[in-house]
Amino acid sequence: MSSTTNVPDDAAVAAAGPVDLPVANSSRIARAPLLALIGRSLRFGRTRIALVMLASVIVVALLGPDLAPKAPNGFVAEPFHPPLSGAPFGTDSLGRDVLSRFLAGGRLILGVAAAATALGAIAGALIGITAAYAKSALDDVLMRLNDVILAFPMIVFALLVVSTVGTKPWLLIVTVAVSTAPRVARVARSAALEIVDREFVKASELFGERRLAIFARDVLPNIASPLLVEASLRLTYSIAVVAALGFLGFGIQPPNPDWGLMIKENQSALAVQPWPVVLPIAAIAILTIGMNLFADGLSRALIGIERKDRNAP
Repeated sequence: MSSTTNVPDDAAVAAAGPVDLPVANSSRIARAPLLALIGRSLRFGRTRIALVMLASVIVVALLGPDLAPKAPNGFVAEPFHPPLSGAPFGTDSLGRDVLSRFLAGGRLILGVAAAATALGAIAGALIGITAAYAKSALDDVLMRLNDVILAFPMIVFALLVVSTVGTKPWLLIVTVAVSTAPRVARVARSAALEIVDREFVKASELFGERRLAIFARDVLPNIASPLLVEASLRLTYSIAVVAALGFLGFGIQPPNPDWGLMIKENQSALAVQPWPVVLPIAAIAILTIGMNLFADGLSRALIGIERKDRNAP
């Protein structure tokens, strides 16, 4: 008796349709941990408090210029006048309305910090993923260049650039982004080292996918959670650096309203008229503390998710 083997013919194979590969679902699967991270972080009281703090300052920064009762550069009364009718927080060193200057000064500092963080996070993620994917001399070169930039504190590096080149807003964004990118790159590389060896990445390579497509579709979604935590921390430092540059006279230049510049211009009369200094300091403090609490909540949630994944059967 001879044994026969059932071999499917071409018609049966065609009727079965294409075989699903892991590559097609890698990005969709990766969204679940990111959404779970955000949802889990909201269970922490610190995260909810952080959102309230951030929302209050962001609303003031975004809507403040439209809500300012007077022109930010308009003369109201003599310099350092205490609160009076029409100027509830008095005047600054040039007799301008403190409240109007404060409301108009948040949008620029927040915009510069957010743009610098976004640019630095994108560049850092690309550098880190490239280094992890290469696993060659390119990895060493990129990481050593990162170490060179990391050797300079962010504020020192920013001061070095803006004092030499200039203080344009776009230059502030690029400078802070350059100092942010290496820090994000280290996190991205560390997280991507495990992902680049996964089967769905190898499958994409076998299908001839372009490297950027593999980075964007297969690797980046799977490291989005730690990158989100790191970007939150980087935004905190960016706000502090931009405000410090304004205070030192290398940030947004007068007569433009800016919270850091307000502190610099009015610090000499702190004992006489504190509001021009207290208001921007309070806003910057609430913003940075809120970002720190938000990043801490994300970090705690990320650790919990990782532990759950590790213990899963």
